[in-house]
Amino acid sequence: MKGIVDADPYQWPFDGSFDPNHTALLLVDWQQDFCGFGGYVDQMGYDLSMTRRGIEPTRSVLDVCRQIPGFTIMHTREGHKADLSDLPANKLWRSKQIGAGIGDDGPLGRILVRGEPGWEIIPELAPVDGEPIIDKPTKGAFGSTDIDLVLRNRGVTHLIITGITTDVCVHTIMREANDLGYECLLLEDCTGATDQGNYESAVKMVKMQGGVFGSVSNSEEFIKSLFD
Repeated sequence: MKGIVDADPYQWPFDGSFDPNHTALLLVDWQQDFCGFGGYVDQMGYDLSMTRRGIEPTRSVLDVCRQIPGFTIMHTREGHKADLSDLPANKLWRSKQIGAGIGDDGPLGRILVRGEPGWEIIPELAPVDGEPIIDKPTKGAFGSTDIDLVLRNRGVTHLIITGITTDVCVHTIMREANDLGYECLLLEDCTGATDQGNYESAVKMVKMQGGVFGSVSNSEEFIKSLFD
């Protein structure tokens, strides 16, 4: 395995090649509430095809990484406690303004609440035994969970990032990881957003200043790098 990905604005990773034993595939918030019919995003009235379009490319990457010894595969879920004690008042207020109040009853149970059907990861990308799941009440993960400890205990230094939404949770987590020294690669076709312009801007921001948050590639180039 060559371990070098054709990416923009630089061939990833910066340090020459990546080792599966020090690399994690991160699947950010592939939950029913964000890409499932009747979930949070659907209740807000957004076009689900925008958040669902990354499912199949991500599944292709996931299937391949599961076959590679040493590769860490990690999932995140955003959601709040049943009593909403970890939900900031302004986040609750905003959700109610757009007709999908966090904690309200919906077709997939209480919206964005842990343990509800909408909070679960979609079947296409569901975790298997041995794949850590990081539960978070926030858009990011590194400031409110033990994700950094879990990754470092596994010797992970490089992150392959997929998930939804590109401009919110994915971008926040990528920025956090970059600040902590992780070498990050965003697979742009393995993400999605509720707005095309936001999606494109989020991808562009990663590439600015020579790759200010990392580099950007796609599922095809990443899979190709594993077998060259």
